[in-house]
Amino acid sequence: MRTDTVIFPWNQNFETGIAVIDAQHQTLVELLNQLAAHFAYGADMQGLNRVFDDLIDYTRYHFKTEEALWCQYLAADEMLASHEKTHQDFVNEVLRFKGEQTDLPGDKTVEEIVSFLTHWLAFHILESDKHMAKIVSSLQMGVDLSVAKEKARMEMSGAVHVLIETVLAMYDSLSSRTLQLMREMAERQRSEDRLSLSRSVIDSTLEAIFITDEAGCIIDTNPSFCLDVQRSHEQILGMNIRQVKPGLFSREEMEEIWAITKECGHWAGETQGHDADGNIEIAWLALSAIRNKTGEITNYVGILSSVSQLVQRQRGLEEAAFHDALTGLPNRRLLQDRIRHAIVRSNRSGLWLALCYLDLDGFKYINDTFGHDAGDEVLRVISGRLGHVLRAEDTVARLGGDEFVLLLGDLDYKEDAGLLLNRLLQDIAQPIHLGEATVEVTASIGVAFYLQDQSTPEQLLKQADEAMYLAKDNGRSRYHIYG
Repeated sequence: MRTDTVIFPWNQNFETGIAVIDAQHQTLVELLNQLAAHFAYGADMQGLNRVFDDLIDYTRYHFKTEEALWCQYLAADEMLASHEKTHQDFVNEVLRFKGEQTDLPGDKTVEEIVSFLTHWLAFHILESDKHMAKIVSSLQMGVDLSVAKEKARMEMSGAVHVLIETVLAMYDSLSSRTLQLMREMAERQRSEDRLSLSRSVIDSTLEAIFITDEAGCIIDTNPSFCLDVQRSHEQILGMNIRQVKPGLFSREEMEEIWAITKECGHWAGETQGHDADGNIEIAWLALSAIRNKTGEITNYVGILSSVSQLVQRQRGLEEAAFHDALTGLPNRRLLQDRIRHAIVRSNRSGLWLALCYLDLDGFKYINDTFGHDAGDEVLRVISGRLGHVLRAEDTVARLGGDEFVLLLGDLDYKEDAGLLLNRLLQDIAQPIHLGEATVEVTASIGVAFYLQDQSTPEQLLKQADEAMYLAKDNGRSRYHIYG
């Protein structure tokens, strides 16, 4: 909840000169601001009740402290009895407001509560508490009670009285305006949250969604549409929908669909055409026209559903989410899941699991000398060699750059991993042909073993990473076991 906008800002005019009383007054002001924020930003009832309870409990504590101080000097004075009654009336009023909060009709009652609390607290501090504090201050200096009262009365009249009235009027206006501002800020935040949620829903749906301007030129799409046309979002922007999906609609059909949508505001139905490979493509299209305040069409929104491609599209999205685009290997997200499953399998079988962190030696030189395309080709070749050596039950993943992770499971002995890794190091070191050039890379591998212990996937990765750097320090083209 926001706390940067306050309904009741504290200032030096509220100081009584008694440190403990001023500190408690400031806490009451903070609780009042919290309560106002809960009203303005639409807090849940449980949170509102908690702040109400805090305000009531602390108010009682403060009143007890304050009355004990006044009692030291004014025990038999009628001013103390009147002061105590004012305190109790305030507590009763706050309790009444708390009991009525479940039936709040709206802004009017909220403003009534906040206005009462700010006005009462400001008036009580400025008028009553400061008056009492002045009397006590005089008594502490040895002044007679009657003289102290008269002195305090004189100090609280005239210009001070005008100041009090001015401050009270200012705080009445300030509380109302600030509450309205807080509501506007809360509503704007809720609107932004709704827009963010709507965008997330659009981006996550399997339906292909596109938005065009009034001429049919694309201004936005979701990932499913980009996947469907096999083009990036940037490539599509500015293109006409007829160019992007030329095989889906015949010219005559498209013109009719656009005309109906323009006239009626919406069109939905089945369309049939051919995809880029010449296969028949059947899709359900829902096309809507968006108009501005004057009734002019400013945009079109289309939703395409291809039943025949739903399964293929889902697989494509999963592939993009869980696999490395360059090599097709599992990425970090899928690797985390594979490690967890491997740990469960190791716990169940009682066999060793080896997690190996692999980093290529000399890869930067290839990138710098032959270019990134050559570097990408080297990564693809190494990925193929890793997959060729490893067993079917093993996993090889690419974390990024020239870093790979190997999961070797179902090992009877630790030494079994060494046999695989030695063969792997030999295969990686074989020459790689890049056109007329031939390059060579080696690998440094760090190994962390797991066997029915409490290690997490993150811990295993960290251990293997540390062991990999030791392998590099020890000469490269080798593996090093953690521990």
